[in-house]
Amino acid sequence: MVMDQQKHHLETLTEIRSLMEQSSRFISLSGLSGVAAGIFALMGAAAVYWYLGITPFAGQKAYYVTAETISQGGVHYLTFFLVDAAIVLILALGSGIFFTTRKARKKGLKMWDASSRRLLINMAIPLVAGGIFCLGLLYHDLFGLVAPTTLIFYGLACLNASKYTLNDIRYLGILEIILGLFALFFLGYGLEFWAFGFGVLHIVYGLIMYYKYEQ
Repeated sequence: MVMDQQKHHLETLTEIRSLMEQSSRFISLSGLSGVAAGIFALMGAAAVYWYLGITPFAGQKAYYVTAETISQGGVHYLTFFLVDAAIVLILALGSGIFFTTRKARKKGLKMWDASSRRLLINMAIPLVAGGIFCLGLLYHDLFGLVAPTTLIFYGLACLNASKYTLNDIRYLGILEIILGLFALFFLGYGLEFWAFGFGVLHIVYGLIMYYKYEQ
C-alpha cells in the first residue's frame, strides 16, 4: 500500500514537472525547420561560389579577395552577398515558421505564447548585436571576419535561447561557436566554414531532433 502511494506521488510529481516544463519552454520547435535552413544555407553558399567562379577547398585566393575583382552581370559583390544572405534568411525563417506551426498544431499547442516570446527575445539579442557588428566590419573593410563572426554570434544566440526551448539546441550553439573560433584563424576558408556551420550542422541537428522528438 505504501509502495503504491509512493509510486502515485512520483507519477504526480513527474506530471507536474512535465507541465511546468511545457509552460516555461517552447517545445514546438521542429527538426525539419533545421533541415530546411541547412539546405537553403548550402544553396546560398553555392550561389556565392558560382558568382565568384571558384570551388570549395581549391586552394585559390581567399573568397573575399577574389570578390573585390568581380562584378558578375554588373552586380557589385557586396550587393550580391547581401541579397543572397537576405534570401537565405527569409527562406529559412519561412520554413521554420511553417514546420514549427505544423508541429504545434499536431500537438495541440499554441505557437505564440509567453515561452515563444521569451525564446524569440533571447535569441534576437545576440543576433541583432551580431548583425550590427558585421555591418561595422564591412564598414571598416574587414570582410574576412564576417563569416567567423556570424557563426560565433549565431552560436551565442542558440546557447542563450536553449534555456527557453529544447535543450539540444545548446549543443548546436556550442559547435557553431567552436567552428567560428576556428574560422578566425583560417580566414581564406571562411565561406567553407560558414557553409558547414549553417548548412551541414543544421541538417544533422535537424535530423537528430526530428527522429528524437517527432517520430
